[in-house]
Amino acid sequence: QVQLVESGPGLVKPSQTLPLTCTVSGGSIATDSYYWNWIRQPPGKELDWMGSITNCGSTYFSPPLERRTSISMDTSKNQFTLQLSSVTPEDTAVYYCVRFDAATLAGSWGQGTFVTVSS
Repeated sequence: QVQLVESGPGLVKPSQTLPLTCTVSGGSIATDSYYWNWIRQPPGKELDWMGSITNCGSTYFSPPLERRTSISMDTSKNQFTLQLSSVTPEDTAVYYCVRFDAATLAGSWGQGTFVTVSS
């Protein structure tokens, strides 16, 4: 069974770049037919899809975040990463990495990591 684990700093200062890594086990990120996603949930708010990457390296981003977001993958480490630049306190949230099956949209979620943006 695939497992996803997020890692990164719990605290980031405003204007800095937030780097997060998702380490995948029990399945290869190089496998076809999956989308590897980043989704966040600010306190008291709904889930917010940020973007995704496929095994071919194709990326898709939420339009409001596109200018500040990049997603990449390292197949040798079986990881994919998120970089969110120019963060503000409004980027404070629980960040999840999620695998979606392209055919069924069934999702496998990491446990989430809480990131605070504060000076």
